[in-house]
Amino acid sequence: MTGIDWIIIALYFVFLIAIVWWSSQKQDTSEDYFLAGRNVAWWAVGASLFASNIGSEHIVGLAGNGASSGMAMAHWELHAWVMILLAWFFVPFYRRANVFTMPEFLEKRFNSKTRWVLSIVSLVAYVFTKVSVTVYAGALVFQTLLPDTFGSPENAFWVGAFTTVILTGIYTVFGGLRAVVYTEVAQTVLLLLGSAFITYFGLTKLGGWGELQAMARTNADSFALWRPLSDPDFPWLGILIASPVVGIWYWCTDQYIVQRTLAAKSLADARRGAIWGGFLKVWPVFIFLVPGMIGWALHEKGYIQIPTAGEDGRIVGDMVFPTMVAELLPVGLRGLVVASLLSALMSSLSSLFNSCATLFTVDIYEKLKPGMPEKHLVKVGRIATGFVVIAGIIWIPIMPAISKGGLYQYLQSVQGYLAPPITAVFILGLAFKRITPQGAFYGLVTGFILGMIKLTIQGLTGGGIIAGPGILYAIGEFNFLYASGVLLLISVAVVVGVSMATPQQDPSTIEGLTYGSITEEHKKENRESIGWPDVVGTTVVLGLVAGIYLYFSFWI
Repeated sequence: MTGIDWIIIALYFVFLIAIVWWSSQKQDTSEDYFLAGRNVAWWAVGASLFASNIGSEHIVGLAGNGASSGMAMAHWELHAWVMILLAWFFVPFYRRANVFTMPEFLEKRFNSKTRWVLSIVSLVAYVFTKVSVTVYAGALVFQTLLPDTFGSPENAFWVGAFTTVILTGIYTVFGGLRAVVYTEVAQTVLLLLGSAFITYFGLTKLGGWGELQAMARTNADSFALWRPLSDPDFPWLGILIASPVVGIWYWCTDQYIVQRTLAAKSLADARRGAIWGGFLKVWPVFIFLVPGMIGWALHEKGYIQIPTAGEDGRIVGDMVFPTMVAELLPVGLRGLVVASLLSALMSSLSSLFNSCATLFTVDIYEKLKPGMPEKHLVKVGRIATGFVVIAGIIWIPIMPAISKGGLYQYLQSVQGYLAPPITAVFILGLAFKRITPQGAFYGLVTGFILGMIKLTIQGLTGGGIIAGPGILYAIGEFNFLYASGVLLLISVAVVVGVSMATPQQDPSTIEGLTYGSITEEHKKENRESIGWPDVVGTTVVLGLVAGIYLYFSFWI
């Protein structure tokens, strides 16, 4: 890192501070703080959706998976089609319910017990998956790019981790969701630019796209988009089952994401923002996953030296992107890309901190102490954000242990166990009036317990505490993709079975919250919010996803 690189990073932070100062000027009500006054335009909604999703674990972890397993993880990055589902099928219900949070929506559709379950599980999951993985990935970048700046690589890791968590926490505390959204607009531009430069310089040094294809063909089994059923990690059937389950949970029901559409100034802006976010979501395959494959190819040719581990000398996947930044980029651009990595880290963390504060304040604190003044709720939200920041810092020492096997694959496996019951309850709850509060409650609880049992056994098996053969060992080794499908089937069976055995809800209490209870007035409102940009945007996004799938199914 040179003086010019540091100047670029400093300018980036000055820009962020200016946005936060502007955002903090109007934070009088809980709606201002948690939903930016419900006045966010579609272009900001879409950029915020994209930047919230793309954290440093994406950039670092996806590049690592690209180097080790080629296109296997691309299915999770082609979830732009799921954002179209969010735009057209989920957003109208959320906007109509006029809620702050997804647990609050479940209370309106079912009852307060389902709200409590989703609130608590979401908070725990956010702190122990998203915070830990995001901060660990960002700290790895500091360790690689600034190995001697703070005395040793280990010191650089801890300085990077603490600095980013604290700085992000400060601007989230003061600026609320408005600061989060508008800093993410700037961060989206930086993210796309920085990663595009890595791709360009990497391909140029390698000799072009044709050279990458030729090298990938020599390793076709490991780099293919679709893998045979015999593949131990990514069998094609498992991909088809698990990827949509996780995608619908994450993009259509998770507070961390959906909060942006709730902050839009109209139903049209919310829908258009989700479609715009879907368009942006198409590109990570090319700017995060493909650079990982380029890094592998450059390492194989001896152009760069990525750290290796094990007797077979396999490259350390999570070090691919940081090494490419350090060895490929010229002065100035290196600072820009490091700023984009900080953008990724800070945008994901700020979204997470604000979502946690919203969940705690609206779904837990306000339920325990109803009728509190608006300014008091804003204060509680700020304090809750501070506690999440502290929890993230406390969790930092555990992060190296959880990243084994690659950050991104770890994250998808954990989400694969959390997602099925939530996906089942939301889809069935919206689709059918006959789904009852008891069915939703027991479906959520059963799915969560079984998912955590699978995750625990898998961790004990991976750590050598449970050894085979035996049923526990078999459960631990059971492919995470198929396990996600099994959990979904069990959750659906419990939701439907219990619902059929319990009395149906009074239709008047769920009017407008299911497809069967939409009134003519609701249908008219929905139709009037649709314009030609929505139709054209949807067609473009779905066409891009189909085109990428078609190309990469036969690219090697």
